[in-house]
Amino acid sequence: MIRLTALLLLWPLTLAAETLTPQQVAPGIWAIEGPATQRDPDNLGNNATFGLIDTAEGAVLVDPGGSWNGAKALHAVVQTLTDSPVAYVINTGGQDHRWLGNGYWQTQGASVMTSAAAHADHLNRASLQMTALNALIGPEGLAGTKPTTPDIIFADRHELTLGGTRIEIMHVGPAHTPGDSLVWLPDSGTVFTGDVVYVGRVLGVMAFSDSAHWLDAFARIEALAPTHLIPGHGPATDLATAQKDTRDYLTNLRDKMRSHIDDGGDIIDAVEVDQSGFAYLDQFDALARRNAQTVYEQMEWE
Repeated sequence: MIRLTALLLLWPLTLAAETLTPQQVAPGIWAIEGPATQRDPDNLGNNATFGLIDTAEGAVLVDPGGSWNGAKALHAVVQTLTDSPVAYVINTGGQDHRWLGNGYWQTQGASVMTSAAAHADHLNRASLQMTALNALIGPEGLAGTKPTTPDIIFADRHELTLGGTRIEIMHVGPAHTPGDSLVWLPDSGTVFTGDVVYVGRVLGVMAFSDSAHWLDAFARIEALAPTHLIPGHGPATDLATAQKDTRDYLTNLRDKMRSHIDDGGDIIDAVEVDQSGFAYLDQFDALARRNAQTVYEQMEWE
């Protein structure tokens, strides 16, 4: 009976780990892609892409998972990729899967680092995120999850060298969230973009997003001219694909919305602004019309 109970407890974590797909992009560097679907009891809040940087002196995790149990499932995948302990966890933004797994990693001995803007966003939205996760992944999935304080809070930039690998973290938000940051590995030309880039699925423009500055944040990625790009959602890719799925989507929506507003259009009709060129993206039907209304609200006063 004890063995059966233990297996039942492990089953949700095993299932959640199976929703994560690792992809090596360079020696010691992986993307770990979660599903494009909504947060649910199967993925435990890990509906995003995470990153792993393995060095001779320990590993660095880019984003911790969306809950305590989500972080634990992510850890199970990390352990198939490296024997190194996770020494540092970087939060690239303010969404739940970018920080609510922090507590798990801190108990494993990792130090968590976050931009000041992301930390402020965490504090502002923690209660709402916990309530939403309770509904989406269930009380059992959320068990153990608590908002925690990061160990390192930086303003605009932080650099770390571990095992000979130089890691630069740059706050470039507001974009999808106020605290969005890039993680740049200059030696391999690899950038982890967090929620600045969505690939293969339509991005979400939320009330806390800044669609205008988001394009400025994307330009920071273009200036790096990365060889490898690991997005916040979707598989590892190249800059051209990121430009097509993220930059061009935002540019089209904002250009069409500017014409709509200048022609006297209102928020009700904003949902009819033509986004059909991006209907190939996953979640388009669920998010495109909502994005249009949010961008209208933002641009009405620009």
